Amino acid sequence: MSYTNALISLCDSFGCSYKLDESLKEHTTFRIGGKCKIAVFVNSDESLSGIVGFCRSNSVKYAVLGNGSNIIADDRFFDGAVIIIGNDYSKILSIDDGTIVCQAGLMLSRLCIAAKNEGYTGLEFAYGIPGTVGGALYMNAGAYGGEMSDVVVSADYLDTDGSIRTILKENMDLSYRHSAFMNSGRIILRVRIKLRKGTVSEIEQKMETLISKRREKQPLNYPSAGSTFKRPEGAFAAALIEECGLKGFSVGDAQVSEKHSGFVINKGNATFDDIMQLVEEVRKKVKTDTGYELELEPEILR
Repeated sequence: MSYTNALISLCDSFGCSYKLDESLKEHTTFRIGGKCKIAVFVNSDESLSGIVGFCRSNSVKYAVLGNGSNIIADDRFFDGAVIIIGNDYSKILSIDDGTIVCQAGLMLSRLCIAAKNEGYTGLEFAYGIPGTVGGALYMNAGAYGGEMSDVVVSADYLDTDGSIRTILKENMDLSYRHSAFMNSGRIILRVRIKLRKGTVSEIEQKMETLISKRREKQPLNYPSAGSTFKRPEGAFAAALIEECGLKGFSVGDAQVSEKHSGFVINKGNATFDDIMQLVEEVRKKVKTDTGYELELEPEILR
């Protein structure tokens, strides 16, 4: 029996959905990416553990995605399983005295709204970040002076040996766009955050102010993976790119946004190669002209 048939049987046993030959364009905010052999939409700890365990035991290539908002996916065929932690694994499990526990597939925007409705402040910075809670913790996402490390308390994760463990914030190695989960094989299941009591109207006003700033300054009308480069120490990527005359620079349908130089956007039919060529030319020009080394923020899926 092929691994695809075996995975289909596993999905059926766990009651989770799947799609064969699914295009990753549908699961990345950049709207690029080729097809994968099977996309699995996990719905429980058991389904995630079972699917991942099967892939590991049978040397099946696999990747784990949330909302795909910090991913550049190759256009070439992904001969394996893409495991999606999304809507089917996105419950808010409890809200108690400012502590919120939720599943990793919950969208940050939904968590922000739930916190606001309960009158808890501290998460407003995340409103508008187009990722899941698990994905946000994985990369310690942040904006407007806040980041996940400011609010997270602990997380449950699936370890490489198949066991479920809890990790406290102080052991997560959280720093700028980094966590201990990266490149570790550990998969975030649930996240606990701690917020402060606030006033619903003030929280709502701050959220609206920040989302208005996003709309004003960022090219939200085009597909992208958000900020394309990490902030180099002592400088800002967007300012360096603009200083080098690269605002609006294009390769195919990939373009350095004319609205915000820190974003590479897909103007319609950008390919993986278009984006990677553009990124490399930007990095070379910035290095030559300014001496700064720009580091890609999104992860590559291939």
